[in-house]
Amino acid sequence: MKPQLQRRLVRFSAQIVGVDKHLTPCFASRHLYAQILRSATSAALNYGEAQTAESRKDFIHKLGVTLKELKETEVNLEVVLESQVFKNEQPVNDALKECKELIAIFMATRKTAKSNGEG
Repeated sequence: MKPQLQRRLVRFSAQIVGVDKHLTPCFASRHLYAQILRSATSAALNYGEAQTAESRKDFIHKLGVTLKELKETEVNLEVVLESQVFKNEQPVNDALKECKELIAIFMATRKTAKSNGEG
């Protein structure tokens, strides 16, 4: 896969690290942020594993795990926005926008990988 996509996931993970300082200090935001941090960084790690997949099936599976982690990140960011547990909304919106773009990329990548395996 493309190194620029891995780099983008790493930048996204770093972006998520920065979101913490924009959240309201409360139990709910700490809980949500911990989940967001785990799932966002896990997406980058799983994509790294996908690049060394042992088979097409393994590659597709690891892309699926990456996609699941991104979807979890997306939902948690939406909960942060909906519950308004932030001091500054813009970094959360920016992270959500990037997350949605990454989801679209990985959905297309997974679909392509699946269709290339047929036939």
